[in-house]
Amino acid sequence: MTARLRIGIVVGEASGDILGAALMNSLRKRFPDAEFCGIGGPRMLALGFESFFPQDRLAVMGLVEPLKRLPELLRIRRFLIEHFIENPPAVFIGVDSPDFNLTIEEKLKAAGIATVHYVSPSVWAWRQKRIVKIARSVDLMLTLLPFEAEFYQKNHVPVEFVGHHLADEIPLDIDQKAAREQFHIPENARVIALLPGSRHNEVEMLGDLFLQTASLCFKRDPSLRFIIPAANPDRYRQLHLLLDDYAELPIQLVQGQSQQVMIAADALLIASGTTALEAMLLKRPMVIAYRLAWMSWAILSRMIKTPFVGLPNLLAGRLMVPELLQDNATPEKMTNALMHYFDFPEQAETLKLEFYRMHEQLRRDASERAADAVAALVRARQPIAEIEHA
Repeated sequence: MTARLRIGIVVGEASGDILGAALMNSLRKRFPDAEFCGIGGPRMLALGFESFFPQDRLAVMGLVEPLKRLPELLRIRRFLIEHFIENPPAVFIGVDSPDFNLTIEEKLKAAGIATVHYVSPSVWAWRQKRIVKIARSVDLMLTLLPFEAEFYQKNHVPVEFVGHHLADEIPLDIDQKAAREQFHIPENARVIALLPGSRHNEVEMLGDLFLQTASLCFKRDPSLRFIIPAANPDRYRQLHLLLDDYAELPIQLVQGQSQQVMIAADALLIASGTTALEAMLLKRPMVIAYRLAWMSWAILSRMIKTPFVGLPNLLAGRLMVPELLQDNATPEKMTNALMHYFDFPEQAETLKLEFYRMHEQLRRDASERAADAVAALVRARQPIAEIEHA
């Protein structure tokens, strides 16, 4: 009997798990009996994915911090390369995590295995020479944003702009009343949500800083309430310990449910990253703040070639929402930026309307488009009869 079609996928963080699971669902419509293996998160595992290592072993941040885990990361990557060369999949898909995945893709492509990278690294923003390695490593790049595809086309790398599946999944109109009922928040309350990140290092760097900001906001307006969604049980415990020093704050810590938390809030204080896009799609006024270890920041800040880091600002090509980075990420500045939305509600409403229009532009049935592109590559590389019987 012909072996079942195997598809290799490696994701390195929570946002990649979301994309990987959605792509798995769409690929199964085209290849119902396909097997998926590599490294995946809880959403992918729930769909029957075989993960050789826990996904969170790859979830490290910054430029310097991964060096502490380098031996383990190299061992995991070496295993994956050897495994997939010895057991060739029909296609290998690296989801985000470019510093980890591109080397795997380069080795597998050289061995004759079709390779796809899903979610472009920010090569248009910094370290642009990476385009040379990307061209060597991938048979197809799948981008979430239109300006990314244009960059690859100019550099003659096969690319497909698929959009972002969150723009498809999140409804254009949201129900704040229902979200508030879920968390027992009065309909007329003034609420700020704090989202300091999903990784241990992010919460360690930003958690206390965000809570200091909440304290200052509360002093400015004692009617304010606060809510924090913990990304997972480990972050819940980490944040719960931090809250011991802020007993005076009316603050609610919940497990997961980050989208509903954001919907329930009037304004958000968030770590930079995919959460900023999610907040935009939920039409929530936000302040983006981020800090890195000083050495990581010293290196990174000299390499960035764009004026913004937040996805809403990058998509708009202008500063739509405040970005407070590194030394500018102070409780005082974050407080002023957050309270501006309450002091000038008409500006907050205008921002929501702009977010609505941007949401409409990004709705492209992304996971289906991505699956179509992957399926076309698989069919081009394998005999049709073999695929049909896989």
